[in-house]
Formats: sequence, structure tokens, C-alpha cells
Amino acid sequence: MMKKNNLNLAIWKYLILFSILILVFLWTFQVLFLNKYYEWEKVSDIKEVATKINRAKNINNLKNIIDDAAYNKNICVEITNKDESMYSSEYLSHGCLKGDEATTRYKEDFISSNRKSTTYKIINPRFNNKALVYAIKLDNNIYAFVNTSLDPIDSTAMILKNQLIYVTIIVLLLSFIVAYFISKHISKPIVKINKAAKKLANKEYNVVFDSNSNISEIDELAKTLNYTRDELNKTEELRRDLMANVSHDLKTPLTMIKAYAEMSRDLNGEDKVKRDKNMNIIIEEVDRLTILVNDILTLSSMQSEINELNLEDFDIVSLINTILKRYEIFKETENYNFVFKNKEKILITADKKKIEQVIYNLINNAINYTGDDNLVTIKVISKKEYVRVEIKDTGKGINEKDIPYIWDKYYKNKKKHKRNLIGTGLGLSIVKSILDLHKCNYGVKSEKNKGTTFYFEINKKENI
Repeated sequence: MMKKNNLNLAIWKYLILFSILILVFLWTFQVLFLNKYYEWEKVSDIKEVATKINRAKNINNLKNIIDDAAYNKNICVEITNKDESMYSSEYLSHGCLKGDEATTRYKEDFISSNRKSTTYKIINPRFNNKALVYAIKLDNNIYAFVNTSLDPIDSTAMILKNQLIYVTIIVLLLSFIVAYFISKHISKPIVKINKAAKKLANKEYNVVFDSNSNISEIDELAKTLNYTRDELNKTEELRRDLMANVSHDLKTPLTMIKAYAEMSRDLNGEDKVKRDKNMNIIIEEVDRLTILVNDILTLSSMQSEINELNLEDFDIVSLINTILKRYEIFKETENYNFVFKNKEKILITADKKKIEQVIYNLINNAINYTGDDNLVTIKVISKKEYVRVEIKDTGKGINEKDIPYIWDKYYKNKKKHKRNLIGTGLGLSIVKSILDLHKCNYGVKSEKNKGTTFYFEINKKENI
């Protein structure tokens, strides 16, 4: 494989190539096409003068046009009839056709041809050079002959050619120098960013991408990479936390399962009561493992966007009442108080199982974080176009700076102040994924030492 050029060399090569193309353009049009361009200009000049002569209103105006053309444009003009010359330029420029046998031939040819205009290229015998003649018929008996010398410009072309050789050498030298400094100036911040990006790829998250370039695109790239660095750093921290928490959540029940299984085998094999007690503990710990695995699978499927909504109409008040029945054991054993006073039927259209999971996880979160009064309050507020569900605890609240991160996996475990009675630490991440799938508005309000309220809003049935 061919080795690719670095940015500095690539910019330098393109700038040099651009300079060479400009020089080729100059050589082509200043040397090769100079004669043709000169002739084209002369033809244009005499046709312009001829047009002015044709439009002249009187003899005085005509004389002024003729004399001006002779003086300023080196063009000779002769007005004649079939028999003799009537008027010619007072200023006879170099190479004018006048009084030569050659002039008689092209005049006779044009007058006898009965054409309105034509162009002749002839050799002026007086100076042995090419001359260009534009003949026009003014009226039935009057003719105008506009002529100019096509002086050989080979010597001029040679001068230009020699001059362009020096110009080419100077321009190429300057191009090499200027291109070098320009390429260094442009490539330097990109090379610097590339080196920093390699460090980032090696998980050096303290790297800084310099965004002080005077090139806007490079500046934007540096800002984007700095943002990427911050997000990768957060992701890496969350990954470590996830691994640590999942490992802890797996290790604790596995240790207990092993311990009670060995106890049942070695010590309580004949004692049915103790054996049953040990078996119940093993079953509870297995259930905790099952919940953890299910939560991980649910979150993975949500974030992989392979979940689809199974929409149906259902009563959200009835659903909450059904969910609260699962928590009767907490009323009896832990003295929890669940307040839900809504009785009116409210229909919504959503995925019932997923909304059930949202409410279940939010209640679990409230149980784990509520205050010493063990109070959890659930409200369903019916608005005109949507239903708002609120679940409130009376805990210590959440710091304002932490609120953007509470939906991250296992983030809440760092701030936990009560035993995690229910759940795995993935509940709020699952809630976020489900509500995003439903395109719901959701959020959290928290006051220090007064509690936290999680809410979400979902459209009523009639608005779906």
C-alpha cells in the first residue's frame, strides 16, 4: 500500500500546484495567443470606427470621427466615391494604405462587388507589413475604407516570454516559501488535535483539545472533541459504577445462597423447620437475582430500540390500585403508608405493561428514599389534554446539581441513605427508556429535607 501524505505536505503540494497552473495560464495566453489577441483587438477597433462613420450626421462630425480614430487608435480612414478620394485622415499613422497600387485593387474590388461591407487582409508595399482593411458602403456613391497596420509583434512576444521566465522563477520560489508557512499554519492545530485524540483513544480523559485556532472549523472540531471527552469520561465512570454495583448485587445473594445451602446440607438436614427457613431465604435471594437479570435485560432491550409499543386503552387509576396491592406486605412489616385518593376512572392509551413497570419502579424508588414517616403519596391529576401522574416521597431530597444524572444507571446508589428494600438500581433508567419510547413529558422536583416528586404526563384516550 502507498503511504499517504501528511496534512502539511498535502496542503503544500496543492498550493504549489495552484501556482503552477496560474503560470501555465499566463504562458498560454500571453505568448501563444498574443498575436491572435492583437489581431482580434484591431478588428474590433476598426469595426467600432466604421460604425461611428456610418452613423455620422454631417460632414463635420464625420471629419472629427476620422481624425480622432487616426490620432488615438492608429487607424486610417479614407472616404471616396467611384472616381476620386473625397476625404482622408489628417493624421497619417504608421502603415496607412495611401497612394499605392495595392489600394487601388481592393477599392476597385469592393466598389464593383456591390457589397455593403467586407474585410481585406493585404500586404502594404510601402512598409512590407500586413494591413487590415474594413470597407463599408455609406450610400449609392460614397464608400469608406478603414485600415490599420498589423505590425509584427514577434519581438514583443519574445520580450514577454523572457520576462515570464523570470516571473515564473520568482513566483515558484515565493510559492514554495509561502505554501510552506501556510501549510504549517493550517496543519499545526489539526496535528495537535490528532495527537490529543490518540491520547483520548487510550482513555486519557484529562487531555485538552485546544480551541484557540483562528479557523472556525478547527475551533468547532476542538469544542466537539472536548464535549466528546467529557461524555466518554462520564460513560467510563458509569461503566465502572455499573460493573461494581452489578458485581455487588450478584455477589451478595450468591454468597447467601451458598451459605444457606451448605447450612441446610451440613447442619439442618434433619431439622425440617430450619431447613425450610433456609430454603425460603435461598428462594428470596434467587428472586433478587432474577429481578436484577430481568432489569438488565429490559434496560438493554430499551436502549437497543428493539422494543415496540403495544398500545391499548386502560384505566390508569385502576392500574395504580392493582399495583399498590403488591405492597401490602410493606404496610404490615415495615409500617409504610401509601396514599392514593383518586377514585374516578381515567382512560389513557399506552402500553399497559410498560406503564405498569414505570409506576412500579417509581413507587419502589419512593419506598427506598422516603423519610422516617415511611409515607409515599401517589396522585393522578386529570388535565384537559393529558393525565399527570405524581409519586412523592418525604426523604432528604436531591441536590440540584445531581438531578440531571439521576436517570443514569446506578447513580442513585451513591446518594442512598436507606436500605435498598426493593429493586436493583436500574429502575429510573428503565423508567426513562419507557417514557422516551412513549414520547412523554417527565421530570423530577425536589426540595431539601422535604422530599422528591417524580412525575410523567401522558395523553388521554380521546386525544390519541
